[in-house]
This record gives sequence, C-alpha cells and structure tokens, in this order.
Amino acid sequence: MESVINWSYSRLKDFMGCPRRHYETQIAKNFQQPYTQALRYGNAVHKALEKYAVDGTPLPNNYKRYQGYVDGILEIDGNKYPEYKMGLLPNRKACDYEDKNRWVRGIADMIIVDGDTAHIVDYKTGSANYPDPMQLKLMGLMVFAHFPEVLNIKAALFFIMHNVIVDEAYTRDQTDDLWAHFTPHLARWEAAHATNEWVANPTVLCGYCAVRTCEFNRS
Repeated sequence: MESVINWSYSRLKDFMGCPRRHYETQIAKNFQQPYTQALRYGNAVHKALEKYAVDGTPLPNNYKRYQGYVDGILEIDGNKYPEYKMGLLPNRKACDYEDKNRWVRGIADMIIVDGDTAHIVDYKTGSANYPDPMQLKLMGLMVFAHFPEVLNIKAALFFIMHNVIVDEAYTRDQTDDLWAHFTPHLARWEAAHATNEWVANPTVLCGYCAVRTCEFNRS
C-alpha cells in the first residue's frame, strides 16, 4: 500500500501502541508526552557514540564502558556510515531525508557497506526483554533502496547496557516479504488519517499516558 502521509518507524510504532494517544500528542498536540530520564539518557548516549564513530571524539567517562562495543563494530571491513539519514518516496525509491515528497524516512545508527553486503547496527539503551526487530526491517529496506549494490544485509539491535545482540539477515529478493510486515499497520494508519478516527487502545500503560481527557486514562 502506498501511503500519502509521511511516516517514520517511531511515528508508526506510536500509532500502533495507541491511535488516540498518537493523535492527541503527535498530531493535534493537545498533550505532550514527558521527556523522561530514560529518553534523555538514550539520546545522550546516541549522540556520544555518533561523535566517537565520526571523528573519534572521546566518550565521556560515564559512557566509556561502551567504547569496546563500538570499537568492535568499527573494526568490521567496509565503508562506514554513522547516523545515516535515508528517505523513500511513495514508489519506495530512494530520496533525501528532507525531501518534501518523502513517504518515509529514518536514521540508521551505523551502516557498514562491504561490496554486496551491508551491516546495520541500531544501538538500544533500554531493556532487552522485548526486542522489536521491525525497525531493523525498515532500515534494511531503506538500505536496499539507497545502496543498489547491496544484496545481503546483516542487521542487529545492540542493547549496549546489557551486551545483548538481536540479529536478523535479509536478502534483496525478500523485499516484498519485508514490506508485508508493514502493510496492515500502514492500512490502519491511512484509514485513521482518512476518517479522522483515532480509536483508543487501553493497556496497562494507560496509567502513564499524558492524554488526561481519554476515558481510559488512569494517571
């Protein structure tokens, strides 16, 4: 399904979690999700690892325990693309991250291209108990579009606080199957935008939700 509403994985995941919350916080902006300590820490770690990978900026003392992990990734043969920004048009062709006609965009923490093989690494600072490889699939699809020479991808979620790696492998002939993982979610996304109906999805997380007007809010 070709969407006319531009999206990213984080936006789609937020919608999948609760369409009502997504509308109220991301579209109407009637409420603001709190900028938690976990988010602040994750963003700071990502920025520090990016600067270290790009120009060797020393890691702050409280992040030095991650240096060995990053050094191991940087030792992989191939051209390195840290914090690489990519976009796709509605026809799923590659475009610039800022292209006004983009359909979807995303940023890969690290891409390493060696001949016809690419490595994708996404750093995670949260719990490794419930890994979500959907983001890896989207990054893989974007890499296939932006690097036409790549035929094989080795992708990994790297939970650096726990030294846990969740890996997947894709080949270029699997692109239709990879897109199929997103089709039902994008169909719901398009329907919600078309009808302006944003149905709440009550879960145990309602107790932490910022949308105080929702009938399921328990905060």
